[in-house]
Amino acid sequence: MQPELHLGPITLQTFGIAFGFGFVAAGLVLTKRFRELDLPGDWAYEMVFAALIGGLVGARVDYLIENWDKVSGDLLGNLFSGSGLVWLGGVIGGALGVVIWAWRRRWLGLALLDTAAIPLALGYAIGRIGCQLSGDGDYGKHTDLPWGMSYPHGTVPTTDTVQPTPVYETLAMGLVALLLWQLRDRLRPGLVFALWLVLSGIERVLIEFIRRNHPEALGLTIPQLISIVMIAVGGAWLASARAPRLAPARG
Repeated sequence: MQPELHLGPITLQTFGIAFGFGFVAAGLVLTKRFRELDLPGDWAYEMVFAALIGGLVGARVDYLIENWDKVSGDLLGNLFSGSGLVWLGGVIGGALGVVIWAWRRRWLGLALLDTAAIPLALGYAIGRIGCQLSGDGDYGKHTDLPWGMSYPHGTVPTTDTVQPTPVYETLAMGLVALLLWQLRDRLRPGLVFALWLVLSGIERVLIEFIRRNHPEALGLTIPQLISIVMIAVGGAWLASARAPRLAPARG
């Protein structure tokens, strides 16, 4: 593992590099998609920037809320501290950032959801490469499988042979991104996003069984509970799209 790259006096975090590449890849995919839709290509980077800023703000606010007892004594200092980001807050903040951007561009609707689904899957896949390189603790439980790995020099080190779950997630979500891209013009509006909800939810439910997260309710982890909601919403959406429409009643 290589949590840091040292280039002379400069030290780079490999997770941060992968994080950045994820946003760049999302921007490239969005640029191509916007041009296919005869929309300005510059919108891609506006949308990515809105997601980035919203995500950072949301992740930080979530951290402050969850750790209020620790941070309330120096709220301003902790607000601008360089540490303390929460994933769920980042997701909510990023989504709000994109919604505000789309509202200002007068482009709220199902097309926005479908367009966002592919870079969401791709960005997640690339982000997990950063988790693998940095050994940040997202690896799984002990395993005797021949491809099991240890992370002795990771950010969260372990000498046990464990499941390399970031690799699994990169492969799975990379395939999801490819599938959604192939289906982008073949499904009714909104269904690409619904399919992303289902597939990404299934991926996270399954991967959590071999990760080290502790169950919180019903024998399931928080990510699993959130993912089940995603699967339910996406599945109901897809099912409703396949249901026959009733003919209007004749007066």
